[in-house]
Formats: sequence, C-alpha cells, structure tokens
Amino acid sequence: MAPLLALSRARGFGLVSRPLLRRCLSSASPGASCLLRISPEVANAIAANKPVVALESTIYTHGALGSDLQLESIVRAHGAVPAVCGILAGVPTVGLTPPEVDRMIREGASKASRRDLALLAAGGLLATEGGAARHGGTTISGTMLLARLAGIRVFGTGGLGGVHRGGEVSMDVSADLTELGRTRVAVVSSGCKGFLDIARTLEYLETQGALVATFADGAPEGTPVDFPAFWARESGVRSPATVRDEREAAAMILAQERLGVESGLLFANPIPEEHAIPRVEMEAAIETAVREAAEKGFTGNANTPYILKRIRELTDERSVAANKALVQANVARAAKIAVELAKMLEGAPVTPVATNARRPGHTPLPTSTPPWRAQPSHVRTEPESRAPAHRSVDVLVAGSVALDLSCDFVGGVSPGKGKLVSPVPHTSNPAAISQSVGGVGHNIALAAHRVSDEGKVRLCSVVGDDIAGSTILTALQEHGLDTSCIRRLGHEYPSTRTAQYVAVNDAHKNLVLAMADMAIFSAHSFPTYWTSAVAASKPKWLVVDANWSGHDIQTWIHAGRAHGARVAFEPVSAAKSQRLFPPLQKHAAHAPPLAVWPHPSVDLCTPNQHELSAMYEAAREHGYLEHHLPWFNVLDAFGITRGARDRFVDISSAALADAGIPQQTVSLLPYIPTIITKLGANGALLTALLAPDDPRLHDPDHARYVVSRSSNSSSSVGGVYMRLFPAVERVADVVSVNGIGDTFTGVLVAGLAMGGKVENLIDVAQRAAVLTLRSKEGVSVEVSGLRRHVRRAAEQK
Repeated sequence: MAPLLALSRARGFGLVSRPLLRRCLSSASPGASCLLRISPEVANAIAANKPVVALESTIYTHGALGSDLQLESIVRAHGAVPAVCGILAGVPTVGLTPPEVDRMIREGASKASRRDLALLAAGGLLATEGGAARHGGTTISGTMLLARLAGIRVFGTGGLGGVHRGGEVSMDVSADLTELGRTRVAVVSSGCKGFLDIARTLEYLETQGALVATFADGAPEGTPVDFPAFWARESGVRSPATVRDEREAAAMILAQERLGVESGLLFANPIPEEHAIPRVEMEAAIETAVREAAEKGFTGNANTPYILKRIRELTDERSVAANKALVQANVARAAKIAVELAKMLEGAPVTPVATNARRPGHTPLPTSTPPWRAQPSHVRTEPESRAPAHRSVDVLVAGSVALDLSCDFVGGVSPGKGKLVSPVPHTSNPAAISQSVGGVGHNIALAAHRVSDEGKVRLCSVVGDDIAGSTILTALQEHGLDTSCIRRLGHEYPSTRTAQYVAVNDAHKNLVLAMADMAIFSAHSFPTYWTSAVAASKPKWLVVDANWSGHDIQTWIHAGRAHGARVAFEPVSAAKSQRLFPPLQKHAAHAPPLAVWPHPSVDLCTPNQHELSAMYEAAREHGYLEHHLPWFNVLDAFGITRGARDRFVDISSAALADAGIPQQTVSLLPYIPTIITKLGANGALLTALLAPDDPRLHDPDHARYVVSRSSNSSSSVGGVYMRLFPAVERVADVVSVNGIGDTFTGVLVAGLAMGGKVENLIDVAQRAAVLTLRSKEGVSVEVSGLRRHVRRAAEQK
C-alpha cells in the first residue's frame, strides 16, 4: 500500500486523493497504517540505527518559552538526529521541519494527546483539495505514540504531566502516565510539573509498570536521590531508582526492548543547579498558585495554564528561565542516551519491513536483523514520488573528514645561507598557522555539494566524541552538507580521536612535510552500517577514499555495486592507494576479487602519477596482472602492440611515456575502465576503455585519441581512448595546495552524476582546482560559482 501522498499545493499539505482514501479505508490489515509520514532524514537515521531523539511540538505551539529554544541544534550538537513530532494539516508527522513548525504556530494548532490523533488524522483523510485539515501540537503522550510508531526509542521533553492535587477525588490524571504504561519509549524529563502531587504520580506510574529512575548527578553510589520537582532539584519524595549515567540509561532501554516489555521508561533529570529555584521558595509560590486556581474555578485543561502563569508572576519570571534551561538540559541528555544506545547496537540497521520489500528494483537489506531491532511493519516512510532528492542522493562520498592545520613557513634569513624559503629542521620556525575542516572525503563531498543542487550530496564518515569532532560537525552543518551518515564514536572504542592532518609548507606554499592521524578510519569497521548507508542513500555515484581499511574499501565497493551505484576510487596517497589491490588470497578471504570489464567493481579512479605507480606495482606484485586471469583476456582485446609507445608519446609526451604513466593506466583499465591521472601543472591524462558501441570510436573529432581498437572481435571491448588535457591556467599566486586534487574529483563526479561525459567535465574540474589553489580552504568557496558551468558541461553531447 502506498504511503500518504502529501500534495504540494499552495493551500494545503497532506491532502488525500479519493482513490488513496479508499485504499486506506479498505486496508486488509487492521493494524496497518498509511497515515504516518516520516521525514527522509529521520527515516534514514532510523533505518541505519543512528541516534534519534523525538521532540514534542506542543512546546512550540502552546508553550510560553518562544520558538528559539534551539532544541534541534542541541540534539545535533550531541551527535543525534532530532525528530519533532506533530500533526501537520491532518498528517501525523515525525520529523517536522522548522518552516512546518512555524506554519503550525502561524495558522494555529490544537493540543494533540493520544485521544486526539485519530480525530485530527481523519480530518486529513477527508480533506479535499483547497480544504483545511487541522494542525496538532503533540503533547508527551501524543509524541510518545508517534515516536513508537516510527521506531524512535528516546524522547526529550520538559516536565511530565501527572496526578493533580486532589486527583483522588477529581480523577484529574494526565494521559502521559497511562502512555508510559503502554508505550515503550524512554522519556527524559525534569520529573513532573512541581505543582502536581508527586508522591501519587509515582504511585500511579508504579501501577502502570513504568520504570522510573533519576540521574544521580554525581551523588555517591547508594545515596538516596530525590525525584526532581521540575524547577527545584528536590521534591522530598525519594526516586524509585537511580541511574548513574547515559550509558546505564541506554542499557536499561535495550534490556526493556530485548525482554519485550512494552511499558515506557521515565528518566528524571534534575534541573542544572545554577538554574534551579530553591525548593522552599517554589513550594510557597506553588501553594499560592494552586489555591488561587481552585478559588477561581480553574479545572481540567484550564488548570495547568493558569497555575503556570501565576507561578511565573510570583517568581518574577525566574520560572521561565529555569523552564528553558531544564528543557535544553533534558534534550541534551536524551541525545547522549540515544548516542550510547546506538553504540550498543553497533550500527546494525533497523529494517522497516514495509520499505524493505515490494519496491520495484530495490535490493532488500540483509534479513538477519534481530527482532528487537526491527521496525513495526505498519510504518511507512515517505513515498518515492514525494521527495526523491531528499530520500536519495546523486553522490555519496564514503571517506575521511579531519581537522586540518596548515603551517606556512614565512621565510627568513640565515647567516651564510641568505634568504630561506624552507623551514629549518630540528628547531622552531616562524609560520602562519590556519585551521580548517578537511579530509579527502570531506573535500570531495564539499566540492560536489558546491556545484550541485541542495540535498544531492551526502558524506559518510566517522568522528570522535571530542572537541575536534564537535568542530567538524558544526562546520559541516554551516556548509549545508548532509551529516546524517556521519558516525560519532565514544571513548569506549580504541583510537577514537577525530582525524587530524598537519601540513608544513615552505614559503611558496609547497608541501614540505605532512603528518596525518587517520587511525579512526582504519581501526573501526562497521560493514553492516556501511551497507545500510548505501542502501538508504541510493546514490548514482559512490566515491570511496583509501583512508578506510582494505576490508572496508571492498565493503563499500561491493555495497555500491549491489545497490546500482557507479563507483569512483580516490587513492589518497601512494601507500594507501595499494589497498585497492591486496594480495589475492587475502582479498578472497573477506570479499570477492575485483571484477573486470564489462562488469568492473570500480568505474573511475583519479590518482596522481605517484599513486598510479603504486597501484600498478601493488596489482603486479599481488597477482592481479597474471595471464591466466580474466584481466588478460580484456587486455588482449585492446590490440595494443609494441609500437604503441609512439602513440603514447604523440598523445601525451615523451616524458610521460618514459615514466610509464600511459602504460600503467592501460594495464589497469580492465579493473578500472576510466582513469584520470592528475599531473599538476601538466594537466590531466584521461585513459578509458571503450565499449564497441562507444560513439568516440567513430567520431572524427576523437579519432586522434583512439590509441587502439579491439583486435579479436571482442563483444565487450571496442578500444582504448587516451587524451591529455593541458592545465587550464598557470597559477603563480598559490595560497595552498591542500585539497586541489579532491576539488577536481568532487566537481568531476558531480558532473558525471548529472549525466555528463568525462571528457567534457575535465576542464571545468581543473578550473575548480585552480580556485582552491588560490584559497586557504580545502575547497574554495568560489567553486560554487562554477555550478552553471558544470551543468552546461554535463549537458554537452
């Protein structure tokens, strides 16, 4: 059954066509739902078991704290994905965007508890084009229910509802408590509202079977801890249990899940001490507000708003500042719990049953996912037709992101040696030092992002839980890069320092020495996670850089192939480039050998000449260039003769031919049918394997670049194409050489993902590299100005 189609009309969102309404009403499964909409970011995060935190929308639509709480930013800053829940124009939604929340505030929304969800969703079902289905800001109970349907385990909020004073007579008990008794979601709050009957609230939660634990917040183990009273850290009522830290809380959630216990969990988080209001002072204000509310007849839904307003007045607005602080602290703690829980699950994907099956052309994920990691089968993510640009991407870059330090020697004069342009070893040197976010994968992704439409590029990488990791995540979000596939590893993993790269350059900005700490990429392997990232992204092109371990490089390559992506390999360095060609016996132990043309494992590679030479030597030494392998059959079909050197010299140069560069590229073509060797100031050498029907074989304009034609009537090989593209510009005012090759690759792949031909894109990719050569950044901001040129080059015939 198709998910709910939210029509993008000027006067409505979530309007349902009559045929869809009939299908929803005639569902064969009474538990099935075609109503829940999950945003692409949240759906992808859930599918990959990334940390996700649910947030309520009523805090915006009915709260007195304003809309600048920055809760989503707080969640992201702690490494999780925020998921604001609510009813948007009759559509139950998990993952509301800020503009959608603003719309709800502007147009008005009713409070939506569990009881109200069907009422509001029915309005969405019955709406006709131009109609007005209503919005609903979900309370804690409504948010818990939507979060559970979506497969979200953790929810951060302010204060829980509870048993009102005198509730034993009035029966005024919040639906939040019964929701905790039947919906398995972990709620992080500062206890319940301080004006409620806290003792009876805890008794009620015990009856409901909900686990209640208060964070010890540094109290010695075994010391009794009070259940917090919202604005005050103590309530005088002992907490049923304590929890030491976020990891223990995550363990409780996982244990509850694996035991199959369906009731919820309440983690009480005392308000930060610096924002707390003393218990005695708060109790006096609360007593006054509660008494006045009773005297004036405020009951039911009108009771809480009046009491909160009166407490605000009696505390001279201090309760508002305290309220804001505690909400933010709770959301931060919820994000930390979600991150710890994701670590315990080791990145294994949650597979939504409905989206993993029955999609034409879709390759299902592995079905070995344990039942406690599976999402309910009635949950549907957004339909493919609604927002494919956000559900999938054109380019997925799997590679490194690092904090870069560039140390530029500023020159000097040495007695007897005159003016110095290079730093002096074994002593301190004057330098201009700058910091930026880099890493090969990051630079490629950023370059591709800057010449592509929004949401077309995604980076998959790993950072540590440290200052460098936080700096990188913040910078990526400022650049607008999709960070939903970046994993943040905690200190319990070895070698979890965020990658860093230090470059020492001479006075002309030429690299003298570089030091790189990239252990985080080679020390950790999450193959199931990598595979699920590719499956969720469905990229046209997957770029894999060589900072990963050899095992993970093969995992990425085969995942890309399995999900229909074309694969580009970025060698990174001479040493790391060899990881593409490990010894064949070692290769076969964990992955199939690299396949050859016409079904190669890798489609494109962009080495410099040193990386090319290292790759060739690794392939030769490790047995990839043996006559008995399929490689030789393809190579033999090229029809290359001993006299080919003259053609190589004519097309490239005698120097390149003497260095063996054309010969090495041709030898690797069966494994990598398009190789672009980056030659710096000498331009770029394109070597490509042509299929028999490739129009370049018969085009007079390309005739001089066809080195050979197939000599044995091969059904898959047409010939070999080689072309030297001169440098587009000689650059004298070099600022930094860092990132120029990555910029070239990123812009090239972005153009290929647009449908362009490689020979039409090399010059504009070189122009982008020149802009970075004149920039302090790993990818020049000015690369964005080439977007139109990349698009035009991609459209060339």
